Amino acid sequence: MRFAAWLWAVSLCAMALAPVHAAEPAAQELLAQVRQRVQDAPVVRGTFEQLKTVKGFKQPLRSSGDFVVARGRGIVWHVLRPYESLLVVKPDSLQSRGSDGKVTMQMRAQDEPVLRTVNAMLFAVMSANLAELAQHFEVTGQVAAKGWSLHLVPRDPTLAQWLAAVDLQGNQFVQEVKLQEARGDSSVIRITAPVAENALRPQDAAQFD
Repeated sequence: MRFAAWLWAVSLCAMALAPVHAAEPAAQELLAQVRQRVQDAPVVRGTFEQLKTVKGFKQPLRSSGDFVVARGRGIVWHVLRPYESLLVVKPDSLQSRGSDGKVTMQMRAQDEPVLRTVNAMLFAVMSANLAELAQHFEVTGQVAAKGWSLHLVPRDPTLAQWLAAVDLQGNQFVQEVKLQEARGDSSVIRITAPVAENALRPQDAAQFD
């Protein structure tokens, strides 16, 4: 499926091999302020809309659906439009399923060891795991009464070949993710109606099996 996570699955492979850095003092102070805003919950669910702008196409590609982020389990992206599909991101695997439930693609950490780090970074973006993000990006931004925004630029030149920048906006939850690819394409993921919960619902837990 044409979803922003595919970009991350490629670009973050480079990130997994990049050296780890500590955030600068100014960035540490900024992230501390953002951390006070972000709600720390075992489960966050909501709906999303993605606009993917591809060079050479006049109109962006649009998709939408719902998602669940579960601490320690991973992320489930359920695309409902324009056609149904499911992307299940777990610590040790990445799996795509069609509308009929059949697996169309699968990667396992035992075969691709870097995948574990890739999936951890996907989770870090969606859950605003600020310490993890600061290790791999130069961080700038601001905190205001209505919310916060972060501009992330890759530290590693290898990652920068794929990804130019990431912009995050939110308050208690991440509300918007902008991915700017180095080749000129871009994606905007808007999160709506995010809700914090204490545990996975049975139907959600089954998707991680």
